[in-house]
Amino acid sequence: MELAKNLKALRIEYNLSQQKLANAIGVSQKAIDYWEKGINEPKASYILLLAEYFDVSCDFLLGKDK
Repeated sequence: MELAKNLKALRIEYNLSQQKLANAIGVSQKAIDYWEKGINEPKASYILLLAEYFDVSCDFLLGKDK
C-alpha cells in the first residue's frame, strides 16, 4: 500500500491528473487509478518509468526508502 500512497502523493505534488500521468508513461488512466487505490500494482517496468518520471528511487516509490 505504500506504493499507492506514494504514487498519489507525487502525482498531486506535481499537479498532474491521472490521465496526464498515464499518457506520460504509456498506460491507461484506469491503470493509474487502480495503482493509487491499491487494487493492482504496476509491473517492475512501470515502477521504473514512474521513478524516472518523478526523479525518485524505486525504493522510495515502494516505501523502502524515506
